[in-house]
Amino acid sequence: MNRLGGETSPYLRQHRDNPVEWYPWGPEAFEAAAERDRPVLLSVGYSSCHWCHVMAHESFEDPDTAAIMNELFVNVKVDREERPDVDAIYMDSVQAMTGRGGWPMTVFCTPDGRPFFGGTYYPDRPRGGMASFRQVMAAIDEAWTNRRSDVHAQADQLVALIDRTSRAAAAMGAEAAPSGALDGRVLDRAGDAILSSFDPEWGGFGGAPKFPAAMTLASALRIHHRSDRPELLRVVRTSLDAMASGGIYDHLGGGFARYSVDHRWLVPHFEKMLYDNALLTRVYLHAWMVTGEPVYRQVVDETIGYVLRDLRHPDGGFYSAEDADSEGVEGKFYVWSEPELRAVVRAAAGAGADDEAVAWWGVTPAGNFEGANILNRPVRGDLIRPVTVETARQALFECRESRIRPGLDDKVLTEWNGLMLSALAEAAAATGNPEWRAAAIANGEFLVANLRRDDGRWLRSWQAGDAERPAQARHLAYAQDYGAIVDAMTTLAELSGEARWVDEARAAADGLLELFWDGDAGGVFTTGNDAEKLVTRPKDLMDNATPSAQSLAACGLLRLAALTGESRYLERAHEIMALFGPAAPQHPTAFGRALEAIDMAANGLDEIAVVGDRPDLVAAVQTRYLPGAVLAWGEPYDSPLWADRPEGFAYVCRDFACQSPAATVEELLTQLEA
Repeated sequence: MNRLGGETSPYLRQHRDNPVEWYPWGPEAFEAAAERDRPVLLSVGYSSCHWCHVMAHESFEDPDTAAIMNELFVNVKVDREERPDVDAIYMDSVQAMTGRGGWPMTVFCTPDGRPFFGGTYYPDRPRGGMASFRQVMAAIDEAWTNRRSDVHAQADQLVALIDRTSRAAAAMGAEAAPSGALDGRVLDRAGDAILSSFDPEWGGFGGAPKFPAAMTLASALRIHHRSDRPELLRVVRTSLDAMASGGIYDHLGGGFARYSVDHRWLVPHFEKMLYDNALLTRVYLHAWMVTGEPVYRQVVDETIGYVLRDLRHPDGGFYSAEDADSEGVEGKFYVWSEPELRAVVRAAAGAGADDEAVAWWGVTPAGNFEGANILNRPVRGDLIRPVTVETARQALFECRESRIRPGLDDKVLTEWNGLMLSALAEAAAATGNPEWRAAAIANGEFLVANLRRDDGRWLRSWQAGDAERPAQARHLAYAQDYGAIVDAMTTLAELSGEARWVDEARAAADGLLELFWDGDAGGVFTTGNDAEKLVTRPKDLMDNATPSAQSLAACGLLRLAALTGESRYLERAHEIMALFGPAAPQHPTAFGRALEAIDMAANGLDEIAVVGDRPDLVAAVQTRYLPGAVLAWGEPYDSPLWADRPEGFAYVCRDFACQSPAATVEELLTQLEA
């Protein structure tokens, strides 16, 4: 019996009609494995993963392959986005065994959950030196049947290894003096490391496949702002121009794909993830605020427009992702033949307009992707469209809307919504866009209403209801969820001037420290002390596709401490940063968000309080790039910033000791620049 039909995860429900007798992760599966004396076959993926779909079609939908799986194993399917704790533990084991990781992830475990063999995608027949999935299963069955002691020995070794891996952060923290993490020279060394790994021709870092590295770019911009290093601004501009000109950017509908399979950003892996678009919105916004380049503002407008149009639940939550595939073909929704594009543009803009559109987006008869064209801008950074090209864009977008869309993963994840809320709230404040402001507040309301229990405990994932089941939230939230919420609610308070969002940030920060704090080594565990006990308790350190729990917690606690005067938030943030030790400046692409925390701690934060009804003073702060500042305005809340302050002035403070009141925008800006 396949047991996935009642699950909330779109990824799990994609597999509910497989002939495989899938279990969701839980005690029932492991009890069945123990009763049958069979290994667990753990399959981990996510709904927008192209190769997950390939393996599903080749193997999980095949009755003969499914029969082997059902006979030899107890089969467990996990959505890595709903259960990052499970994913992290078993990904560590796969990387230890094979030296690499990825999804789909296939792990064989003992009935008590200890991994003993694993890999990623296995083809349905031997290919390119890879064994087939059936061959792998046969080998596992032979070892389980005839060499059980070897299997258990391998499992013991792997569990010990991944336990050491999960404790590496603690060891690193013990070796590093806390003051070293807060030394401003760390940022200079990080800037040097960013330059050394930068691709000066195409931007970004490293070769193919190439990921946007938005957090590293954000830190490069921050270091430039602090130290006036134009070479780091060049890193940011080259990268942002190249990405927005390449095929990784959707030139018709806005938003970025997950990554580029080549080094020049032309051919994307077409899935669109909420977290990528949140992180990239933020860095393009900051680049616009620093440089004034209208291209960067256009990218912000179009990316937020994409999220609000295509990834937004009517009540305000943000969906997780769109698939790479439509109609079973990767990228089919996005690509164009030259004749099709010409016909659409001619019909909308007249003869000759198609020549302009073809030249603008680099369209050719041969195409640049399997005989079709991924739209891109060959003239890098030249993205402000003339009238004819904009008319063509609108026509092509409307035509594309009639195509069959890629699959939508419509679950709402707390962490990713927090990242998007922070970016959206900051963008709304910087631009004064009332639609974005309303959307940010609606998202905050949605999260509080749907992803937080009555007792204050946050949950990880929410799914709308349908004819089969009611809407529901499930899975205890992780440290990264709490960290993202602390920062998002703080940023929402800075946007809106409403004290309730500071209260929400405080409550989330208190929950973060109560549930996740490592009292022995500092920092936060991934899972709460009220969570399911796994084979080890994971504790992530490095930023990856999303910021680590440590980075999110440190940044959020530092900013909240500056607004509220709560010293324990500041103390815990400093303890977290001690974990980064000497690693952050040496490996800035792995500690992009961590470097932001180090910058705030090393250079301090300006506490800006605008007391009374002074929208001009509020706007003067919100419309400037001030990475080392927090803003209190509107409704007072419990904080030294509000104590005995006459109304009608702005106060620029450090450690709650303030300069003379600023009565005009000019006076305020003079104090900020000083």
